[in-house]
Amino acid sequence: MIKLILTAILIIFLTGCTSIALLPTPELVQKAIAFQLEQTQQQLNQQLDLNLQKFNIQRISITQQQPLTIGNLPAYRVQGNYDLTVKLPKRSFKQVQKPFEVYLQIQKEGKSWRLLIPEKNCQYPQIKGKSYLIL
Repeated sequence: MIKLILTAILIIFLTGCTSIALLPTPELVQKAIAFQLEQTQQQLNQQLDLNLQKFNIQRISITQQQPLTIGNLPAYRVQGNYDLTVKLPKRSFKQVQKPFEVYLQIQKEGKSWRLLIPEKNCQYPQIKGKSYLIL
């Protein structure tokens, strides 16, 4: 009787573990947003000769995670809002509830994620563009 109960519990745990999908976490989304902001910051610094010191991302709110398949790998279109504080040499400013949209793809081994940046006018399922390892 005890063997039967333990076997049933084990089966429940094993089937529960296999059905868990890996979803982008708020920390992963924050890294993706930070990567995009750093790229933009570098371009602005070069083109406008600015000295943007640093920024802080807070209060990430994920409002939608749409599962996709891109290149035979699972991916997600993640949308939401965040608060951004930018520090300039003499002052800082804050923008609240900034919308974001990122495409994140988990790799085959399930341990690393890539940020996908689609080309302009590129729509799913034909997403083409650049990808960057972020975790």
